[in-house]
Amino acid sequence: MPRYAQLVMGPAGAGKSTYVNTVEVHYATLRRKVHCINLDPAAEHFAYPVQCDIRELISVDDVMEDNEMRFGPNGGLVFCMEYLIKNTSWLEECLGEVDDDYFIIDCPGQIEIYTHMDLMRRFVDTLEQWDIRVCAVYLLDSQFLVEPSKFIAGMCSALSAMVQLQLPHVNILSKIDLLSRKDRDSLESWLDPNENTMTDFLHRTTNKKHANLSRALARLLDDYSLVHFVPLNIEDEDSIGDLCLQVDMLLQIGDDAEPREPRDNDRDRDDVESGFDES
Repeated sequence: MPRYAQLVMGPAGAGKSTYVNTVEVHYATLRRKVHCINLDPAAEHFAYPVQCDIRELISVDDVMEDNEMRFGPNGGLVFCMEYLIKNTSWLEECLGEVDDDYFIIDCPGQIEIYTHMDLMRRFVDTLEQWDIRVCAVYLLDSQFLVEPSKFIAGMCSALSAMVQLQLPHVNILSKIDLLSRKDRDSLESWLDPNENTMTDFLHRTTNKKHANLSRALARLLDDYSLVHFVPLNIEDEDSIGDLCLQVDMLLQIGDDAEPREPRDNDRDRDDVESGFDES
């Protein structure tokens, strides 16, 4: 049977690690085992259990401290990702060979490795060679909706990642719980934006000199008809469940999954929760 992986991407601060932790906890309540992978060589702390950590292979600090290379943070991260791709045997051994495994891969926040470099595309090719189905999960902070320049930048970066990776793809608006009530009320129009909505928004909030540019960008995004968003409120279990269901559908997990026989400890837990006592 194939294995599965979510590739969790997005700008720095979009909430990728929080998303990974939230999804891991959600699946744990459903008694579905997932394995969390850290692919960020500059990461420091995790709330979720990590099965594979790229820092065991190489870290940004190691690269930056090398007197011969003299890389900065961004150059160091790119070097680390290139090093990983050249040493995928380490990751293959870490992932193991168990069928039907489900991996959630927490990626770095430098979006250039998704948008115009081929590093992540090569990484995905490797996963697919290992018979792992991959789905791209692209997070965008919902605060991007309140400023037109951020909104256009976020939409374009999401579209660029979709074109570059060519994977089943879901775009997520994260941190919905942090929006004001006014912004939440207007959220629906931005989940599936069209040219008229975007053009009107940009005309009201940007310099008139840029009207033609704004209209052209809005038309580009509308013509592709690809950039749609799913809202995520980590405080709402229904929101988390709906998103996980959509990702499962993209990965076609339901088509392959077989009913899992309950383990003895599952039966014991159910007995306790239902108040059943054989004695």
